[in-house]
Amino acid sequence: MDRIFCWAIDKMHDWHWQTWEGCQYLTCTLLEAWPHGFFTRQFQQQTLDELATIMTPEAQTYRVKQVHGNRILGSQDIRQYRQLPKDPERLAFPEADGLVSDDHNQAMWVCTADCTPVLMADAKTGQVAAVHAGWRGTAAKIVPVAIASLQKQGSRIADLRVAMGPAIAGQVYQVSTEVAVEVGASVVDPDAMQAQADVSERLQHLPEPPVLKDEKPGHMRLDVRRVNAMQLEQLGLSGEQVAISPHCTYQDPERFFSYRRDNKKQVQWSGIVSRTPQ
Repeated sequence: MDRIFCWAIDKMHDWHWQTWEGCQYLTCTLLEAWPHGFFTRQFQQQTLDELATIMTPEAQTYRVKQVHGNRILGSQDIRQYRQLPKDPERLAFPEADGLVSDDHNQAMWVCTADCTPVLMADAKTGQVAAVHAGWRGTAAKIVPVAIASLQKQGSRIADLRVAMGPAIAGQVYQVSTEVAVEVGASVVDPDAMQAQADVSERLQHLPEPPVLKDEKPGHMRLDVRRVNAMQLEQLGLSGEQVAISPHCTYQDPERFFSYRRDNKKQVQWSGIVSRTPQ
């Protein structure tokens, strides 16, 4: 039998605009103990090292080449990759869509346009993770995979804090029914579903449904952040441990790049810096 989702995000989690040299970036009170930021398109000229300095001077910068999968790398993996012999055919950064820290003062970065930037932190260990959760990564449960990586380092579910930054809103994110079902199937029991229509129908009747009907035949509206929130609920996180930004990249062209809106490969960065254990 499918679980009935009555879990809701705590509305008390506040989001705040911060200003640096006239440019705005977003922070969340849930992560206030960690230097972090969901940066806007206004910072497109800054390097990651410069962005990290805005949050914490001398923080070590870590990033990957994002490929819309569910691979998570630790900072040790990144350091080992950097130490490999120089090879002109080797990528500048290893392929993955999420990073987990292993020491303090490490800035973990992901870039997004319409996909969801997810920043995580452990209140006890001080370690953090940054995840790029597009629809493909969400279908492959990249956020639970990242949490599993944190757990291998000693994290407990009760100590985790998760903030999902600006992304395309479900009300305007039109996808094929096949995509909506593939993503939505990550939060329903596939054994109870007999066909694509069964999954679609079940998802539409959940509280705060992650998919909505669309006027175009063969299409639906998909709320990727809602699906990720449901995956977190299934892992045992409470609504008080999760925050979702109210901002939509597609509907706010002054602050955010949107691939769906502009069809250009332009991104904004989101990062979080690990700290010493409590």
